[in-house]
Amino acid sequence: MQHTSRLLVVDDEDAILEFVSFNLRKEGYDVTTARDGDQALALAATTEFDLVILDIMLPGVDGFEVCRRLRAKGDVPVLFLSARDTELDKVVGLEIGGDDYLAKPFGIRELQARVKALLRRNAARPASHGGSVAGDVFETAGIRLDEGSHEVTHGKTPIDLTPREFELLACLMRNAGTVLSRDQLLRDAWGWEIVVETKTVDTHIKRLRDKLEAAGVDPDVVETVRGYGYRLAI
Repeated sequence: MQHTSRLLVVDDEDAILEFVSFNLRKEGYDVTTARDGDQALALAATTEFDLVILDIMLPGVDGFEVCRRLRAKGDVPVLFLSARDTELDKVVGLEIGGDDYLAKPFGIRELQARVKALLRRNAARPASHGGSVAGDVFETAGIRLDEGSHEVTHGKTPIDLTPREFELLACLMRNAGTVLSRDQLLRDAWGWEIVVETKTVDTHIKRLRDKLEAAGVDPDVVETVRGYGYRLAI
């Protein structure tokens, strides 16, 4: 029996909430709505959603904080849907664990396309809970990455990465010693369907290096190749 994707749509504007939920239900999704951050977090604590569509400017707990708390507990994809469309807002949203960012006003077909892309990509991702599944294991520069269990360690020290950071490191480790362009990293870690600027890669690489260094890894193991991209040193 085919699984019906469960979506949580969070927005304090009734017109947008109704517009988005109506059109997504027409596509066959099971849609739950919330009008503020506290309600969204309460729903997420009792229901396993396949995707969260999240406004930023919410009463009480804002969308950025909702995303941070969701990320602390799991890997549910988050699509920001916001009137705040500056480059800084987009970078912050992606930096804290958002998977995509769509500015208001938006076309419903573009939203539907992004929802499908995120759900498709998440379905192809190995499970990170409920036990491990078969997957490759890579070991380079003292770092061990298990794609099946989504675990990264340096010696006995676990390295806690967001899903995006994990995908970036996995891509670099699969191609250790090879220079990868930002476009290649975007394709592997985000997917071509997701509209993200290449400079977003730089932001995530910096956060990845910080976490590697905190675990005792030389952060320069992720080398910058000026004007092209990045390489994992071997």
